[in-house]
Amino acid sequence: MGKEIEAKMKVADLESVRAKLRDVKATRVGTELETNTFYDTPQLKLRQADSGLRIRVAILENGDRRCTITFKGKLQPGSILKTREEIEFKVDDAKSADELFQRLGYSAMLAFEKRRETWNFADCEIALDEMPYLGTYVEIEGPSDEAVFAARKSLNLADLPLISRGYISLLAEYLFEHKINERHVRL
Repeated sequence: MGKEIEAKMKVADLESVRAKLRDVKATRVGTELETNTFYDTPQLKLRQADSGLRIRVAILENGDRRCTITFKGKLQPGSILKTREEIEFKVDDAKSADELFQRLGYSAMLAFEKRRETWNFADCEIALDEMPYLGTYVEIEGPSDEAVFAARKSLNLADLPLISRGYISLLAEYLFEHKINERHVRL
């Protein structure tokens, strides 16, 4: 069982972060357009348990397609970073995964597109994300709190507030507050 340790910050623009990544000699991995589909039971059992189940289909910049299933457990106490259990694996067929989830009692609740550019720096993965309605964010995921905090400081992001909520929660709240009934939100 894996553990996700990440810092998420909202940023005004991604270009200044890209410039800093180049300055610190980070390695650019690539970009992708993701479709993230989140599942739950009709009684919202996963949401009530502060957990999530997702199928992510990513179209990479070279045209390749990647499909990943992810389960995220509830936030773990004791860190100011977003730390939670994470089980993740690749599958070949998103449609079959969706059918399996439905047979197990899970329905697609909300899907959204996200544009992501990924970099590697100091044992961390740096994601530059563009979300519909919500704007631009940086996520720093690493092997420890110390590694994430060090990368955050090196990238001049230490003064930005940390966001512990996931994109699905932020987007669902935005859609509700603005009376938007979309269930598949595109960029």
